[in-house]
Amino acid sequence: QLQLVESGGGLVQPGGSLRLSCAASGFTLDYYAIGWFRQAPGKEREGVSCISRSGGSTNYADSVKGRFTISRDNAKNTVYLQMDSLKPEDTAVYYCAAQPYCYSTRRDYWGQGTQVTVSS
Repeated sequence: QLQLVESGGGLVQPGGSLRLSCAASGFTLDYYAIGWFRQAPGKEREGVSCISRSGGSTNYADSVKGRFTISRDNAKNTVYLQMDSLKPEDTAVYYCAAQPYCYSTRRDYWGQGTQVTVSS
């Protein structure tokens, strides 16, 4: 079965940190750029960050720049999103997606999502 599985979400206080993981099953992540997206209640899904196939290129939404760091370990077939200095407005379901390259609008695989809640 070809799928992406996110993990690492949870409840954290403002200013805290979480690390999300996106693991591939049934296929190799090497051939894909990986994007992280999030969707808050009542809002549209938005792009958060993306990393190229090699990991040599990354990009971030302005709202998370300087606080989030995307990385990948192709040997482990996993992409990570380190989230620091979390704010209540970061609360959302976070998804990862495999896509041909970061600026592609095509998503070949989606994960099921992991909930991140930032609250005191």
